[in-house]
Amino acid sequence: MSSVHNKTDVILIGAGVMSATLGSILKELAPDWTIKVFEKLEGPGEESSNEWNNAGTGHAALCELNYTSEKPDGSIEVGKAIKVNEQFQISRQFWSYLVERRLIRNPQDFIMPIPHMSLVQGDNNVAFLKKRFEALSNNPLFQGMEFSDDPVKLKEWIPLVMEGRTSNEPMAATKIDSGTDVNFGALSRMLFDHLKKRNVEINYKHSVKDIKRASDGSWDVKVHNISSGRTEHHHAKFVFIGGGGGSLPLLQKTGIPESKRIGGFPVSGLFLVCNNPKVIEQHHAKVYGKAKVGAPPMSVPHLDTRYIDKKKSLLFGPFAGFSPKFLKTGSNFDLIGSVKPNNLLTMLAAGMKEMALTKYLIQQVMLSNEKRMVELREFIPSAKSEDWSIVVAGQRVQVIKDTEAGKGTLQFGTEVVSAADGSVAALLGASPGASTAVHVMLEVLERCFPQHMAGWEPKIREMIPSYGISLSKNPELFREIDRTTAQTLGLSGKVPAYN
Repeated sequence: MSSVHNKTDVILIGAGVMSATLGSILKELAPDWTIKVFEKLEGPGEESSNEWNNAGTGHAALCELNYTSEKPDGSIEVGKAIKVNEQFQISRQFWSYLVERRLIRNPQDFIMPIPHMSLVQGDNNVAFLKKRFEALSNNPLFQGMEFSDDPVKLKEWIPLVMEGRTSNEPMAATKIDSGTDVNFGALSRMLFDHLKKRNVEINYKHSVKDIKRASDGSWDVKVHNISSGRTEHHHAKFVFIGGGGGSLPLLQKTGIPESKRIGGFPVSGLFLVCNNPKVIEQHHAKVYGKAKVGAPPMSVPHLDTRYIDKKKSLLFGPFAGFSPKFLKTGSNFDLIGSVKPNNLLTMLAAGMKEMALTKYLIQQVMLSNEKRMVELREFIPSAKSEDWSIVVAGQRVQVIKDTEAGKGTLQFGTEVVSAADGSVAALLGASPGASTAVHVMLEVLERCFPQHMAGWEPKIREMIPSYGISLSKNPELFREIDRTTAQTLGLSGKVPAYN
């Protein structure tokens, strides 16, 4: 059966943190615009944004070593780290705005203060970390960062990691207390509750099957209503595709030139989760190590304190794996179905170039639980197998495209692809993803609604005081924003004693 529905101004595909963020920003900038959301699952934040499907790190480059690289002359490149941190500050400002105006409440349900640490072993890595610390610590965004290679100090910072350690190999760590743990699933649910109150039509159990250009330049979105079995057609002037790993196949259906010669490579993940409260209580930090040779940056090993369902948790991972699905709830034909005549050579070139990654993924898939425990014991020497169990994390689809670096280059990060006329945009890629959602959605607005930006700018500045300003170059403004957002979001006080 088929039915035709009325036109709307905006359609958001996917009920994750990206659509939630874009919808929330648009409702502040253009409150009269009509918005519809389509999500194939039963509720918001169930796929990539779900708290069990990502690391929950408020990615601000405080601890992630892959955002700082060593140049041939031995100096440290910190440009990307500063950029990622500034983008996270934009998210904090917008969340603070929503809390201040009581559009969302109880920020402690989605963001908590957690120290962020980097931990390395071996002379060369210790030297690298010290140079990284020196390069970052003078920047206002990284003020408060500490460095130590003293085992006594490290035992004070990370007792669980240092307990029972017999190796004499040099170790060092950096620590900064302004880090956060973010529950993007809880945030997504809060934002969709807010949007519902603002008369946004949210349709769960609705799977988007096709997106076609209509004769008037708008978009006809074909939707399968899973509950009724009916096919629906919805028309919109603007469509945003925020379906996580499922965005690429939908972008391809639009047929826009910008969707050509782009491929996707799915990477799945597993975490070890601790089920012993005594062990959980001995650790309070997010501790990031260095990625192994051939591993994608998203596979950097880390030992994370998390707050999920108001309960303190401890996770270690991720262990990478391979599945041809683009979503946890996807199809085994997703990968092969995404290969088109226009991206076949791009995909083949990536396959040839990424042999090390392929080898790494095969090794990861073959790991037994005991081998995973061996990797965990590099962080926690005293870890017992009976205290840990496996949780399957979300699917990520890394973008593959032709760049100046060559054909079939694997991209790490988050990328917006939009039509020349700005009528459709899609979000592809992975980390830092959700942490930089507000920055990314502002980029969508700048690309797709340039004619409105001048009129919207005063409201954007009200929501995000640093909009268009480099905080790293304006330390006084940063300190003021950091103080007010920390206060509003409850990050300046003590962590509640959840148990």
